[in-house]
Amino acid sequence: MDTWLERQEWLGPIENAAQRAVAAAFRAGGAGGRLLKNVLHGTWLGHPLHPALVHVPLGAWTTALALDALDERRGGRWRRPADTAIAVGIAGAAGAAVTGLADWQHVDGPPRRTGMAHAALNTLALGLYVGSLLLRRRGARGAGRALSGAGFAVVAAAGYLGARLVYHDRLGVDHAQREGPDGFTRAAREVEVLEGQPHRAEVDGVRVVLIRRHDRIHALGEACSHLGGPLAEGRVDGDAIVCPWHGSRFALQDGRVLDGPATMPQPCFETRVREGYVEVRRAGCEAVRAAA
Repeated sequence: MDTWLERQEWLGPIENAAQRAVAAAFRAGGAGGRLLKNVLHGTWLGHPLHPALVHVPLGAWTTALALDALDERRGGRWRRPADTAIAVGIAGAAGAAVTGLADWQHVDGPPRRTGMAHAALNTLALGLYVGSLLLRRRGARGAGRALSGAGFAVVAAAGYLGARLVYHDRLGVDHAQREGPDGFTRAAREVEVLEGQPHRAEVDGVRVVLIRRHDRIHALGEACSHLGGPLAEGRVDGDAIVCPWHGSRFALQDGRVLDGPATMPQPCFETRVREGYVEVRRAGCEAVRAAA
C-alpha cells in the first residue's frame, strides 16, 4: 500500500495546500504560535510528543474492545467502563492528531504522502469511535460495538503507516552524528572560521560546524538532529544557529534546542586553537577564545 500511495502524484497539490495552511496558522500566532508549535513538537520533552500521545487512544480503545467482549458474555456491568474508555480514547486521539499535524508540516517527499494517509485513516477511525459513542448512548449498543470494531481495524492500518514513517523513513528519530574524537583533533585553520559565518569541517568522519561568535569559536554537530539538514548552510541568529531546511534553532553554547521542529539537542564539542588550527573533541562543550 505504501508504494501505491507514493505514486499518487495527484495528491501533491492537496499536500502543499495543507502544509501551507498549517504553517500560516502558526505564523499568525506570532510569539504565541511559535511557543505552541514548540510545545506540540516536544522540544521541552527531548523527543517528539506525538508518539507519547498516540498510546492514549490505542490503550483506551484496546481496553474498550476487551470490555465489549466481556459485556457480550457477562451482561451489562461492563458497558459504562467500555463507553468511558472510548471517550478517553477520543480525547487522546484529538491531542495525538494536533501534535502529528505539527510534525507533518515539515515532512517532504514520499513520507509526506504516507503521513497524510496515516492522518486520514486516523481521522476516519476517530469519526467511527465518535459515532460508536453516540450510538451507545442512544441504546444502540450492537451498532455501536460494530462501529468501534471497524474503528479499531482502521487504527491498526494507520499504525502500520505510522511504523513505516519511523522505521523506514526515520521520522522522529535522531539524525545527528554523535560520535567524534576523544582527543583534540584538527578541524580547520583558524583564519577560515569567519565571524558569524558557519564553517563546515569533518573530523574522523563526523561533520562539524564551527562558528566564530564575538571572541569565541563554537563547535556543534553539523547534521541537524531533526532530519539531518546541513547547519553549515544555515545562518547565525544571535547566539544560535538556524537550520536551513526547517528552521530549527540551536544554542551555540551547548547545542540545546531553542525552537523546533527539532526536539533533540545538537552534539556540542570542546574547542581549542593550536598552531593556527581549531581543534575539537567530544569531551565537553567549552568554546575556545578566538585570537584577537
